[in-house]
Amino acid sequence: MIPAGYQSWAHPWTLVDRMRRKKKIIVHGDGTSLWTMTHNTDFAKGFVGLLGNPRAIGHAVHITSDEALTWDQIIRAIGAAAGFEPDIIHIPSDFISVFDSDARGPLLGDKAHCAVFDNSKIKSLAPGFTATVPFAEGVRKSIQWYENHPERCTVDDTFNAHSERIISAYEKARDLAGSGR
Repeated sequence: MIPAGYQSWAHPWTLVDRMRRKKKIIVHGDGTSLWTMTHNTDFAKGFVGLLGNPRAIGHAVHITSDEALTWDQIIRAIGAAAGFEPDIIHIPSDFISVFDSDARGPLLGDKAHCAVFDNSKIKSLAPGFTATVPFAEGVRKSIQWYENHPERCTVDDTFNAHSERIISAYEKARDLAGSGR
């Protein structure tokens, strides 16, 4: 998986392809809200630590990394793993949702807010649990996996066209506001 706040979930390679073609990458909001990314191997360690554990019965437990990154840091880490500096454009989440109603819930109700978790419960129920794969390392492995499976490096042309429409509309609105017209 190559996770990002606003992207084609059906074709995650589209984000890397946009970076490599020097296309602008939409980051919702100002890029500073914090998010927690957890590698699947770290999640598995926590999950296995709960299986058959009588102390875990009846408890709701989240299993996350202690690493909290801004969306700008996440996109830059993806770019670094892909070998390119992303050309980030910050666009307000509510502006994006006007053009993409499917993004309204994920962006306005979820990713626009900080998501940092207290991991004391999983650590107390699964002693020794700690997330050890930093996001930069995990996303590098994901990109390597895609590159080793070129048949999975599919690009979502519809998402690309939609992104270009959002970027164009936002830049026009920003330029109009800046010119005082």
